[in-house]
Amino acid sequence: MDLTDTVVLVTGASSGIGAATARAAADAGARVVLAARRTERINALARDLPHALAVTCDVTGPGQIRAAVRAGVDHFGRLDALVNNAGQGLHLPLEDVDPDDFRAVLDLNVIAPLVAMQAVLPVMRAQGGGTIVNVSSATTRMVLPGLGAYAAGKAALNQLSATARTELAADGITVSTVLPFVTATEFHRTLRAGAVVTAAADFPVHTAEQVAAAILDLIRTGQAETSLLPPGIGNPESP
Repeated sequence: MDLTDTVVLVTGASSGIGAATARAAADAGARVVLAARRTERINALARDLPHALAVTCDVTGPGQIRAAVRAGVDHFGRLDALVNNAGQGLHLPLEDVDPDDFRAVLDLNVIAPLVAMQAVLPVMRAQGGGTIVNVSSATTRMVLPGLGAYAAGKAALNQLSATARTELAADGITVSTVLPFVTATEFHRTLRAGAVVTAAADFPVHTAEQVAAAILDLIRTGQAETSLLPPGIGNPESP
């Protein structure tokens, strides 16, 4: 997909990977729908971009996701790509994970992307196609103590993405997955519970802009998956 004059909806667009993706998409000629809870931040970002619509949205509310999709279509007339980026970490040993925290993270990291995919399908089918990129995590390719609950949810998202890619191919809808690793954003300051995992503290860090570039490459190429796990990163505890 050539991004020129396309419409891209980004969830979690108020900071980090989401904001970087919105900027990169705009720089590539796309019009962007910025969906996030922090109204002031997405309004400020929208003012910086040539063609952007800010929609206050808590993606854990299915009605709010559907309303954001409708707002984007009403404003721009179409919707070509969805980037499911909103998410939160839960970094604790499994014995310390509160089930309520786990449910909340699953709601945000797994159920919300599913609902968002469902919300854009009628629009994309009517247009003859579209692209969905789900932001997962390279921790699903490792076994890191303290990240089991978080990685389990992202692994579920990987499976949803792979299945949706097969189910929706006949409709011209491409579903891809990006797996970032440690990224320089506010993510680790806004965890649902826990703290930075010691084993990950010394890993190489990439920027939100690097992840955004990977996301745009997936939109352009339709490739199934991109992992940003740095070469040579191993895990002695992996099976």
